[in-house]
Amino acid sequence: MHASIFDSEASIGQRRVIIRRNAGGVEMVERPWGFQPEQPGGRPFTVIRAEGRTFPSHRCLVPASEFRHRSRGKHYGFSLADSDWFYFAGIWRPATRDWPEAYAILTIEANADVSPFHDRQMAVIPRDRRMAWLDRTCSEDELLRPLPPGSFKVRLCDYTRQAELAL
Repeated sequence: MHASIFDSEASIGQRRVIIRRNAGGVEMVERPWGFQPEQPGGRPFTVIRAEGRTFPSHRCLVPASEFRHRSRGKHYGFSLADSDWFYFAGIWRPATRDWPEAYAILTIEANADVSPFHDRQMAVIPRDRRMAWLDRTCSEDELLRPLPPGSFKVRLCDYTRQAELAL
């Protein structure tokens, strides 16, 4: 299993591995990020607000080691305090005539570590709860909530230095 950094500013269509149930078990497939606009001429979307909704089917997990958000012109990285990797709770949609099979990530209120930088965050599912999400053995309210304070390490990402090193 490979879990990598997830940049919330990634472009529509960026491909990543998702994990989902299939008829006989669990599968890992690579799919593009983002759903078809709901209205003709609308914008595609990559995240879905989880509050007040249920997700009875088409659940998936998106493995990640860190997620990044931009706040006040700076980029920040958030990883679990214990350095473990995790999953984002997501859903996938079958292909249509006009759009490929794709996934989106659910968002929730930011936890105490993320809230100084952003009011929302992608819903993090710890590794030990992954099957509860896929198998619907817990309610959405139980799984799609902020992790306790102190769950994340926060770091300032220096993209300028990374760009210089790439040259």
